[in-house]
Amino acid sequence: MILHLTDLSDEPLQSQIVRQVRAKILAGELPPEYNLPSIRALAKDQKVSVITVQRAYETLLREELIHSRRGKGFFVSLIDVNTKKEMARQRLFENLQKPLLAALAEGLTEEEVLGVIKEILKNGKNA
Repeated sequence: MILHLTDLSDEPLQSQIVRQVRAKILAGELPPEYNLPSIRALAKDQKVSVITVQRAYETLLREELIHSRRGKGFFVSLIDVNTKKEMARQRLFENLQKPLLAALAEGLTEEEVLGVIKEILKNGKNA
């Protein structure tokens, strides 16, 4: 499993792991029952603390994106389409809330903000 972690970011390494693994699961890159690397193996591979990976996996367990089997390791959970969509919607809300409110506070109208969003979507479809 390839993750791109950086210590140059303000985002903690644990959060980077959670965000990237979550994104891979929701995008279908990690299918249900995919056997994730062990905590020690991922820590060694990513050159981070075992505790960092352990806490990241605990977060993913709480979110029910992964499950563990005693003596076997961690596996991607089966997530239905509606749950995936709701999780994606929630992440979108969390990621867009601050910049959208900042844009409005800086004087853009709702129509201008929506125009920017439509432009981004249009450019994304053409990419």
